[in-house]
Amino acid sequence: MTLTTSTTTPESAPHLDWTALENRVPSVGHLFRDRVKDSPQREAYRYERDGEWKSLTWSETKDLAYSWAAGLIALGVGPQDRVAIASSTRFEWAIADLAVMCAGGATTTVYPTTIAGDVAYILGDSESKVVIAEDDEQIAKLREKRDELAGVVKVVTFDGTADGDWVITIEDLAALGRQQLEKDAGVVDSRIDALRPEDLATIIYTSGTTGRPKGVRLPHSAWTYAGSVTLASGLVNEDDLQYLWLPLAHVFGKVLLTLPLASGTPTAIDGRIDKIIDNLAVVKPTFMGAAPRIFEKAYARINQVFEAESGLKRKIIDWGTQVAHEADAQRQAGKQPGGLKYSLADKLVLSKVRERFGGRLRFMISGSAPLNVEINKWFGAMGLQILEGYGLTETSAIATLNLPGELVYGSVGKPTAGTAIKIAEDGEILIKGDQVMMGYHNKPDATSDALADDGWFHTGDIGHLSSTGHLFITDRKKELFKTSGGKFIAPAQIESRFKGICPLVSQFMVAGDAKNFATALVTLDPDAIAEWAKRNDMEGKSYAEIATSEKMRETIQKYVDELNSGLNRWETIKKFVILDRDLTVEDGDLTPSLKLKRRVVAKKYQAEIDALYKD
Repeated sequence: MTLTTSTTTPESAPHLDWTALENRVPSVGHLFRDRVKDSPQREAYRYERDGEWKSLTWSETKDLAYSWAAGLIALGVGPQDRVAIASSTRFEWAIADLAVMCAGGATTTVYPTTIAGDVAYILGDSESKVVIAEDDEQIAKLREKRDELAGVVKVVTFDGTADGDWVITIEDLAALGRQQLEKDAGVVDSRIDALRPEDLATIIYTSGTTGRPKGVRLPHSAWTYAGSVTLASGLVNEDDLQYLWLPLAHVFGKVLLTLPLASGTPTAIDGRIDKIIDNLAVVKPTFMGAAPRIFEKAYARINQVFEAESGLKRKIIDWGTQVAHEADAQRQAGKQPGGLKYSLADKLVLSKVRERFGGRLRFMISGSAPLNVEINKWFGAMGLQILEGYGLTETSAIATLNLPGELVYGSVGKPTAGTAIKIAEDGEILIKGDQVMMGYHNKPDATSDALADDGWFHTGDIGHLSSTGHLFITDRKKELFKTSGGKFIAPAQIESRFKGICPLVSQFMVAGDAKNFATALVTLDPDAIAEWAKRNDMEGKSYAEIATSEKMRETIQKYVDELNSGLNRWETIKKFVILDRDLTVEDGDLTPSLKLKRRVVAKKYQAEIDALYKD
């Protein structure tokens, strides 16, 4: 039996703390101020400087955020005026966002990888008054397009060079703020007091795959909803520790910044992707969020290490992994695994895997793209539970989530508290709830297309609901394609499955719209193929040499054959090409959340795709 609607209500989920939603505060500013009042001396943030991790209490955070907020007010930022943040993920990003909220303004998020032309468009479209720019690289983009930025009255920089006029340092902003607070000690609190749930809090521009990005308008009520859902579920508390590396310009990162304001959970922030594994060993968090690509890379790397072992050690690893999967099946059936066999497997194998992630992780949250179900099961078996969820920028990143005790592999969970999910006749997923956007900035037609008069947001995703109310995603509505034989193919499902099979793959893009068979573009993970090269007499060779070698092609062909054995005949990959370079954010192939820009990549490599269909 399948459902067409699923709603989480007090009647359907009496175990949730519904008072958390009923007693929501009006704004993010109120949420922050209440957190400081409740936990003044508890740790709020942790950040790395010169190889050493430093810490800030909630009270210290307030002092800093209030001085920056007062500085913004001194610069002329009024209620709901936009302040843009163009920076990588770092502790100061979080403080800057809090400052904007406390000043009564609204944050415009800008990815640090955004090109100058798009930065100018975003700042102009959002009517941003002040820009907080990370460094000289970001400032250079603003100077290049300054003639188009008449509305930007001031640029504030964390690490860049000030000019004493248009560009000032963050220290200058704080000094302005302290002067403002000396004149009016209650100026920031007055701004917070005036905030209402419906006031604009954030404009996040969708990274998009074609055309200009759309600015998603999110009110304070969307973020306070996210915080209250965290409290209602009891997922985290003050004794947890979050590790946050995701881009804060992305809605997934932004929502993970909001949750601790409600729960009091301290957050360690470092946006350097290459430092994740090193930092996990030092920080030892209890939870973190990540895009599926991070889990795919970790899974591939650990299994490469396993496969390189031989003899008794390899037998112990294989045995321990089998025991782990049996134990996880027991957990999914509501039983707690135990006994000598499991304890021994945990000691010899599973605990070693968990130590790579710091040894204290209770769970991880996956979002922004599909996670391969076999990879998810493997992590679950190792005692590293991944809670896959679903949401879009337009729903503040939150719509469904697999909660502990309710997890169903392959699904993205049940609707979060107070959220309704409906499946339209054509299979499109519709969402209604307090987390849904106000609309697209300056785009009434796009807003009316996506947001119905009755409040249902049309996601553009295809899926179905199980009898238990769990949501399963099939693909993006616009990414489904039909072969010349009339058969529909959902590329994302096939791509995700291949990533669970092949430890060498970085990206796998299925093509075949209006063609008589499906093909694929393949790129390889640089770290993974370096290990492969050592074992195949190619150590020291370049990426291109390894990727285009006949031996690598034979290796990938075996994995494609394995993939095809589990697909319908019309879905099978008949031909593929291995590209001589990986796809990257920097080259515009991936979004900052590491999601494939399908149309961009298809256009860039059209010649390679066309060649696959020549006799």
